[in-house]
Amino acid sequence: MHNEWQRLAVWTGALVVVSMLQSFAQSGQEPATFLLDGAVLKANKEKIRQGDPAMVAARQSLLSTADQILTKPAHSVVEKSKTPPSGDKHDYMSVGPYWWPDPTKPNGLPYIRKDGQVNPERMAIQDNAYLNELCSQVQTLAVAYYFSDNETYARRATDLLRGWFLNPQTRMNPNLNYGQAIPGITDGRGIGLIDTRGLAEVVDAVQLLKSSKTWPQNDQVALQAWFRQFLNWMLTSPVGKDEEDEHNNHGTYYDFQTLAFALFVDDKPLARQIIEKKTYGRIQSQLKADGSQPHELARTLSWNYSVMNLKGFFGLAALAEKVNIDLWNYETPDGKSIKKAYLWLLPYAENQKPWEHKQIKELHREEFWPVVAVAETKYGRSGDTENRPAASVNDPFFVLTHSLF
Repeated sequence: MHNEWQRLAVWTGALVVVSMLQSFAQSGQEPATFLLDGAVLKANKEKIRQGDPAMVAARQSLLSTADQILTKPAHSVVEKSKTPPSGDKHDYMSVGPYWWPDPTKPNGLPYIRKDGQVNPERMAIQDNAYLNELCSQVQTLAVAYYFSDNETYARRATDLLRGWFLNPQTRMNPNLNYGQAIPGITDGRGIGLIDTRGLAEVVDAVQLLKSSKTWPQNDQVALQAWFRQFLNWMLTSPVGKDEEDEHNNHGTYYDFQTLAFALFVDDKPLARQIIEKKTYGRIQSQLKADGSQPHELARTLSWNYSVMNLKGFFGLAALAEKVNIDLWNYETPDGKSIKKAYLWLLPYAENQKPWEHKQIKELHREEFWPVVAVAETKYGRSGDTENRPAASVNDPFFVLTHSLF
């Protein structure tokens, strides 16, 4: 008996050592993220270990935000008071933001469009607000877990994932049949898929949670299955294909999502196919040779949409790196490129040129500084570097990740 206990003690000790070695190896590895830059994350984690003041301060700020999330209630898609046309509250619902009652009609139907003006009625169905909150919280918690190795953050993130995607009582069905409905016109549109663009950040964040004991392999497999179903719905359903056919930021973020989901389910051939058959064509159809974006410039919030769409292309370029495609420097046969789109906007951001396109709300040039910071790692410094604000991006998340998403 004594020998058996000795052998048990030896085996237990060996397992502990192996576990510690695995944990140490994981902490020293470059994260297998595909939207966040794993090399940047690893380098900044090492800077924190060495006491870099800026990184330590950013980490502390991030952890404070994560601590606040720990105290907030979780929500699900089934909480809405209104039931979708399917009769199933597990189906996501939202209403188009720029659609308002027609004052010339007794019942206001059908609604009419006021581009750039958000109807507060949209907030009556909270699926979109809850989804945006989920995406932000999961990403913040996952990054906090990476930079702290504190399982408390991972546990909360994985609980949120299970609640929204896996729990039979609260999970969202893997479709968006009822996204951005228009009262009196349609129960749902392909355009509604812009609502789910934050899910690309979620699947990327999961890459940081895979090393946590709170996220077992069976949950990883189940979540991949959910996104495989959602990806198939995007690629094959009438609503999904309707969004695929859009020629502005909606098309860009359709590719952004499908590409991220393809990488998440380990389908790199599909990821390459999306870029080669769709994204190349979007660069051709959405940009002019000078870099301007005519579809976005036609909007009432032309600055906002031009910056938003460029960020989408930057996100696609980051994802494309994972299948060894260089979208950063890709040019169409007639010279259109993401780089030129960036350089076209830059002098307006620096206030070297007046913005003369329609903009019904205040123009915030500072929104472009994170784009500049990322672009300079790919293209070098351009524009009015002498007069550019010295501390242009102070957001703790950006300091730690150098990511637009």
